[in-house]
Amino acid sequence: MLIISYDISNDKLRNRFSKMLTKNGAIRLQYSVYEVNNTNRLLENLIIKIEEQFAKKFDGGDSVIIFDVSSVKLRKYGNAIHRDEDIVYF
Repeated sequence: MLIISYDISNDKLRNRFSKMLTKNGAIRLQYSVYEVNNTNRLLENLIIKIEEQFAKKFDGGDSVIIFDVSSVKLRKYGNAIHRDEDIVYF
């Protein structure tokens, strides 16, 4: 599982980055914090995509942090707990 946090000053680049994360299965936890829970291969592909398509476009004021976390060690509180539970609608 990856937790990706960003602070990107360029609106267009920030929107493209956010859409790319969503297209790759990321779930928005907060405005600029996403959780990506997928296979290791897809997570590695996502990191490669960030490095190849976005990293060169970030300037000195931008910040992107990728946390590689294990779900075994992860603790969630509040609303974040409900994201991991299955919901069944009838």
